Amino acid sequence: MSVEFQKYHGAGNDFVMIDDRDAKFNFSKEQIAQICHRRYGIGAYGLILIRRKEGFDFEMLYYNADGGIGSMCGNGGRCAAMFAKKLGINKEEMNFNAFDGAHHALFVNNEIIKLSMAAVSETENFQNDFILNTGSPHYIKFVDDVNSIDVVREGKKIRYSEKFIAEGINVNFVTIKHDVIEMRTYERGVEDETLSCGTGTVAVAIATSVKLNNKTEKQQFNLKAPGGNLKVYFSRKEDCFKDVWLEGSVEHVYSGNFHFSQ
Repeated sequence: MSVEFQKYHGAGNDFVMIDDRDAKFNFSKEQIAQICHRRYGIGAYGLILIRRKEGFDFEMLYYNADGGIGSMCGNGGRCAAMFAKKLGINKEEMNFNAFDGAHHALFVNNEIIKLSMAAVSETENFQNDFILNTGSPHYIKFVDDVNSIDVVREGKKIRYSEKFIAEGINVNFVTIKHDVIEMRTYERGVEDETLSCGTGTVAVAIATSVKLNNKTEKQQFNLKAPGGNLKVYFSRKEDCFKDVWLEGSVEHVYSGNFHFSQ
């Protein structure tokens, strides 16, 4: 079997994108893992299918690199909007459905996309760290120097700890440096460090606001990950974070046809 695909990346998170508006693909977990494999496949952090959805411009189905169904992916959502535009949904604003519900995408220019994210009303303090869900679950750990952390080793300790082993959790290591927040991510499903993480970027911005006890209503954060820079905007009222937006660039990498080995 052969399938036509496009590949995009947002801040270093790369995704295989497939037009499945006719709902003709029913990939197995093993096939998805083969597509995403960096040696035997195309190579990606995840696979995204674009499908039709009544009441929306499209629906985004996201799968992790291990083949399992994924939760919300912020950078994947931004890439999905760009891909949808390439497919002919020629709008400067789009509404689409994802794992965690409805999202709104705005095209700031030809490559910058601003994506609405889920509101957050609960942050948990755990052993001086933070746990919150921004469409996907995240564990936020502030450190003195994020560049000195062994992200895979330390991330696995948390992700596979007794508290999180059943469902897994993404782990973000964070250092606050003046007006920029530096972060690195261990991502479940990929089970490795990733160059960026959209929902993690939002989680880090919110956790930083809590840590700094910043009660300003309108807040903006500039975040730097190994794969690139992103911006997060939100409105804060007490411990509720609404009108949350993730902004950054999206790039088309290449297109092709993938032939399954089996």
